[in-house]
Amino acid sequence: MQYDRSLPKCNVISDHRFSDLIGQTAWNALPAAVRQRFGKRLTDGSSAVYQGVVVAMRMNVAGRVLAHLARLVGGPLPHDLSSINQPAVVSVTEDCAGDGQFWTRQYGRAAGFPQVIHSSKRFAGPTGIEEYIGSGIGIALRVSTRSNSLCFESDHYFLQAAGWRLRFPAWLQPGLLTITHRDLGDTRFLFSLSLESRLFGELIHQDALFHDMEE
Repeated sequence: MQYDRSLPKCNVISDHRFSDLIGQTAWNALPAAVRQRFGKRLTDGSSAVYQGVVVAMRMNVAGRVLAHLARLVGGPLPHDLSSINQPAVVSVTEDCAGDGQFWTRQYGRAAGFPQVIHSSKRFAGPTGIEEYIGSGIGIALRVSTRSNSLCFESDHYFLQAAGWRLRFPAWLQPGLLTITHRDLGDTRFLFSLSLESRLFGELIHQDALFHDMEE
């Protein structure tokens, strides 16, 4: 008996979900490479993979405490300063059942296994897009553009379980989360994550430089 050992074919179709969130005028003003990355939907279980390296990582004391506490709900925040100059990999897979995307981020460390962060972006909720980070906790996001960048900012945090949705009060929210995808040309882009608190200042900041890979 012979087996087909070929890899499954990656089917890509046009996706207007991100462009609908920011409007066609703002979408058309983005670099073509950004529109290509966020304007496609992968089918048949295929994934888009981006390789890179962490180029900046900093945390204050409060940020370090928060990042380690967050490991109790799945570890959605980078927490190891030794990830600087270590390899990073991001993969995006379509969530067919949830009308969204699964995002997996892997950050190398100076020693030990890499940190792996899982989240799910779903096109739902009052802002049109939400990120679920584990244990029923989610973040409603607002999407905007800045120059050659696509930006995601937290609007509010919530807990969803058993059909109930509870919005976190302001005093319980960790801070303003900003994620920026900035195109650098030549198939490269900068992924930046920043979490800032009114009380404790900048908690966490991470920059990772990625490049496109062949589909």
